[in-house]
Amino acid sequence: MAGELPCPCPCDHRLRLNGIELNVHIEGEGEPVLLLHGFPDDHQVWRRTVPALVGAGFRVIAPDLRGCGLSEAPPSEADYRLPLLVGDLVALLDHLGIGKVRLVGHDWGALIGWALALEHPARVERYAALSVGHPASYVGAPLKQKLMAYYILLLQLRGVIEASLRAADWWLFRTLTRTPGEVDHWIARLSRPGRLTAAINYYRANFALFFRRDWPRTAIPVMGLWSDGDFALCREQMTGTARWLNGPWRYHEIAGAGHWLQLEAPERVNALLCDFLQGTPT
Repeated sequence: MAGELPCPCPCDHRLRLNGIELNVHIEGEGEPVLLLHGFPDDHQVWRRTVPALVGAGFRVIAPDLRGCGLSEAPPSEADYRLPLLVGDLVALLDHLGIGKVRLVGHDWGALIGWALALEHPARVERYAALSVGHPASYVGAPLKQKLMAYYILLLQLRGVIEASLRAADWWLFRTLTRTPGEVDHWIARLSRPGRLTAAINYYRANFALFFRRDWPRTAIPVMGLWSDGDFALCREQMTGTARWLNGPWRYHEIAGAGHWLQLEAPERVNALLCDFLQGTPT
């Protein structure tokens, strides 16, 4: 496809699923673990997580979600609505013959993971949510969470925000993301035609979700990880998750790490993930 980069790894597979071509990284043997990245990432955000999970005996499945990484980027805003994002994952599990999966999600991947767990509970054995708590807890979080999420409003400025983020060697983008070690990789990916808008379309196509309160509860085991240096998400939206669960709940706070805790504190995050994911199947 024009403007695409070649698959960089023999563990990456091009799969046609749910009407779209996705790049999916698959590595290891054993019980399957599905890793879901967020904005503005691709599956490489898990590069310090995958070896630990493979070493613990898991089969790791880490897709580039639609519009991200090496996956296809449909042009329409409507192509990024949450039901389609969840549908991609159900189609992926069906294609791989996986009935029930251990699930890990971060940022947007965490919200999509919550939707998969809440709407298709028979497909999720247990769920580790990084940074983002239960959607109803997020919506009901204190005012400071609304203030921290100001950027969601900025991303609704179609065309204007794209130009602003790219201007002056992506100065605004670098300022908002506050993660120098990753930003050049993000910019390389988002500089391809249509890719910046595709990434922002997650926020535009699903804007109403940030106000939705009628999310269901779940009885599956859940672990929440939140880092005290997170600039986009407050502690309360994660700790409040307990009120929306009917099953086992664990919460761990990662001190000294920012929003991308799996990259900034991999040893601590990996140890917690391995311990949780190795739990007795439900």
